[in-house]
Amino acid sequence: MECAGKGSGTRCLGPARKRCGSCGAVSYCSASHQISHWKVHREECERLERQMKNLDLLNDFPFTFSQESTVQISEKQESRCSFLRKRGIHQVGLWVCECHCGASVTSFGNSRLESDTWNLSNILCPCRGPSSPIAKALCSWKDYYEWRCIPLQSPVSLLLHWPLTVYHAIQLAGLGSLTSEISKLRIHYLGPEKELLQLAVFGELHAVFPGVFVRIELIGPAVPHHRDGDKIDLHSYAHCIEQDCDCRYKNENASCSIGHASSAVTLQLHRGYYHDRFLDISKDSLPHLVIAPNAGVAAYASWLPTIELIKEINVPAVFSDYCEEACNLAACCINAVTNQPPRLPIQLNPFRQPMVVEDSPLHLPCYSNCFLFAM
Repeated sequence: MECAGKGSGTRCLGPARKRCGSCGAVSYCSASHQISHWKVHREECERLERQMKNLDLLNDFPFTFSQESTVQISEKQESRCSFLRKRGIHQVGLWVCECHCGASVTSFGNSRLESDTWNLSNILCPCRGPSSPIAKALCSWKDYYEWRCIPLQSPVSLLLHWPLTVYHAIQLAGLGSLTSEISKLRIHYLGPEKELLQLAVFGELHAVFPGVFVRIELIGPAVPHHRDGDKIDLHSYAHCIEQDCDCRYKNENASCSIGHASSAVTLQLHRGYYHDRFLDISKDSLPHLVIAPNAGVAAYASWLPTIELIKEINVPAVFSDYCEEACNLAACCINAVTNQPPRLPIQLNPFRQPMVVEDSPLHLPCYSNCFLFAM
């Protein structure tokens, strides 16, 4: 935990062990730093105090491992590494970037996909199509696991939060009924980073949008130069670790390939900022949805022209971030540009990643894709 008053004039005197007595969300190295930072913190203190009261709600997941992946990691009784290692998925396959010692986006190699394997048994992962169509909109991880017949000890939600957040954003934007009426769904996905090493998980969009051709343009500065323009067709699902599972025969030569016309899910990578690449990407038609996972709008000035562009094209845009406070700051930034409140208020994402972020700058629990709002 970093001192909230760091950089306020004087050097920190030691570890940040003195928590704010009101909100409990921030810490200081000394009373002098707490006093000097008050003119900044008083604007957020009451808001952070309200957010701290939602701790139990943020940590509430239906999984058998929930306590381990939330409270125990927060309190450093466990770590992401130890959690993954216990399940035999540390530093392998799609899981390589799920801990501090894992791969980074800069290691995104020359292969089309770094992995399309869950490294789990077929009982624990959705390596084949669903046994039945979705009867009603999925509203929670419990709904999804029951529908896909996955036991609650399976950790696949740690990666499936990417496509399931896309699914939930479609519902929030009021486009859920549209997917039953159209043959093609166009999504512009802004600022991918870790996802670039986990692209195979987007194959799950086959299951939640059956019969729909889903095209996702992934645009961001983290896309490597040599991958700019790459097109990845996902014909089926990431497969399990078992050599004799029929998912391998169904997926044979079809998990990922280039330029196959019959693909149900197509991803295309574009390096750069959305406002710079938009005209190239949208020559033929506008997207149905813009989504910006873990956006960090308030942290990057480069969002300003992108927000102006989204306002101009008037397309539903859903943003997520690691905590409610980040979404609050982002919504304020967007309001300053658009002079409009969020189209959808800040709300908890039921499909947030069910593993807490380690070493958060606040005492607030942070989760990938934790909160959502829309403009």
